[in-house]
Amino acid sequence: MDEQTQSNPRGITRLLPIAVILVVAVIGFFTLRDYLGFEALRENRESLIAFRDMNYALTALVFIGLYTLIVAFSLPGATIATLTGGFLFATFPGALFNVISATLGATAIFLAARWGFGERLGAKLQQSQGAVKKIKKGIDENQWSMLFLIRLVPAVPFVVANLVPSFMQVPTHRFVISTFLGIIPGAVVYTSVGAGLGEIFARGETPNLGIIFEPGILLPILGLCALALLPILIKAVRGRKDI
Repeated sequence: MDEQTQSNPRGITRLLPIAVILVVAVIGFFTLRDYLGFEALRENRESLIAFRDMNYALTALVFIGLYTLIVAFSLPGATIATLTGGFLFATFPGALFNVISATLGATAIFLAARWGFGERLGAKLQQSQGAVKKIKKGIDENQWSMLFLIRLVPAVPFVVANLVPSFMQVPTHRFVISTFLGIIPGAVVYTSVGAGLGEIFARGETPNLGIIFEPGILLPILGLCALALLPILIKAVRGRKDI
């Protein structure tokens, strides 16, 4: 057995982390939806608040741990978890707890996917020719902009934004930084909604989870998307001038 084989496990060992995530995600989808939904939060709100008041630090640590697991295993309830962060801890530090948790969970998926098949797929893309190679080169030359863009655009599924960078051989530190900063706008919006859940519960209503698509909130986020695209546009314009 050569040194490369010893340092790079093959086969099932390499696929094990992502396989575990997929299995847990499927099981969770069918078994946890009723426990990680809005009604469950409504029914348990008083006990959650009482536990938080008696054990604030412990509640924060448990919340971050559970939210991280929800994201890491793609379980249902990520949006409810974000609302819960606001409900229990207010917009701040609730938004901070939400961002930390989502970033940790996203990083777990990113590393699992890279370990499983991201490195090999990335190597194949690197060796490819024609249009595929040009696309990868374009992404590589604008990694920061592309990473922020897929985080800021509300229509991009969170799981997709975790997996694509692992296939494109994005450095881990870039993924972590862009994830942490890129999800802040959306996290603040939903955390602030969660912070007002007490009044919503009192009125017997359901929170407006489509609030992020309302003009007053969506337009500033689209403005941030435009800023993320700006370096790419500048490079494109300069490239045309050099032709």
